[in-house]
Formats: sequence, C-alpha cells, structure tokens
Amino acid sequence: MNSISNDMVKRKNIILIGMPGSGKSTLGVVLAKKMGYSFIDSDIVIQDTYGCTLEELIDEHGDAGFIKIENDVNCSISPEHTIIATGGSAVYGKEAMEHLRQIGTVIYLKLDYADIDRRLSDIKGRGVVLKDGQTLKDLYDERVVLYEKYADITIAEDGLNVEQTIEKIVAQIQKESL
Repeated sequence: MNSISNDMVKRKNIILIGMPGSGKSTLGVVLAKKMGYSFIDSDIVIQDTYGCTLEELIDEHGDAGFIKIENDVNCSISPEHTIIATGGSAVYGKEAMEHLRQIGTVIYLKLDYADIDRRLSDIKGRGVVLKDGQTLKDLYDERVVLYEKYADITIAEDGLNVEQTIEKIVAQIQKESL
C-alpha cells in the first residue's frame, strides 16, 4: 500500500458515512494510520460527552432527542487532518452534515442490504435509531437516499475486504485531488 501525503486531500478531513455495520469505525482507524491522520468516532464523542451509551441516550431522549444530540455534537467537531467516523444516523442532522461537508470530504461506504442485514445481529444494542415498527430494510431504504445526497465520494464495498476498501478510498481521494 502506498502512503499518500496530506496535500493530496482537497479538504482537511475525511468523514465516513454509511449504515451501521458498513465498517466506518474499523476502516476509519486503518485509513487514519495509512494517511498519518488522527481518528475520531463521533459515537464515542457523544458517549464521552453524555457519560452513557448510545442505547441509553435513545432510551432516555427518544429517537428525535437523540438525533438532536447527535446533530449538536457533530456540529461541534472541528479537527484538522482527521478521519471522522459518524454514526449511521448522522445524516438526519442537516446542520451537522453541512458542517462536516465544509470541514472535509464526505465518503459514503456503501454496502448492499443483504450484507448489512448479515452484519447486524443486535441492532438495538448498537444504539441504532429505529422507529417503532420500522424494519432494518425500511431504515436502509430511508437512509441510502440521504447518504447519496451528502456524499462527495461513494465507495461500493461489496465483495471487498478492509485492505481492498482502503485502497479504493485512497485511489478515489487521489483522483479527486488532482
């Protein structure tokens, strides 16, 4: 794997968006190491800020309350040369997504529904915003539109391992910065 220099990236940060289970945190750590960037998981920032798990926040504040909390926290994140892995529901926060687009390049990690379904065994335990009666498929269909709306770059992960996905991301970043 060739390393890339910081000046190859148009904007200061890289923001990863996508469904829960798409690998944002796992890929983010590896990508940060490869690029010599820092790494932030916005879900961890939320948990650190509020002193409880995402699941507890959703239980206490409801879906709408959690989305507001997530939006506010994401609006406050302003690092430089950092890979930011967002929560899957970050795309519901219009202000946060506009902020993240201003401070970095937004990359949508796209997986087909069957792969997401296979990866997510305990969706509620992961602190996923899921309305009453909403299925994972409903959630997937609702969010894909938002991920595509906010993405500067879309990376199709189907059939790729972590290293192959990282190579694809780096190639796209290099292509975009020419």
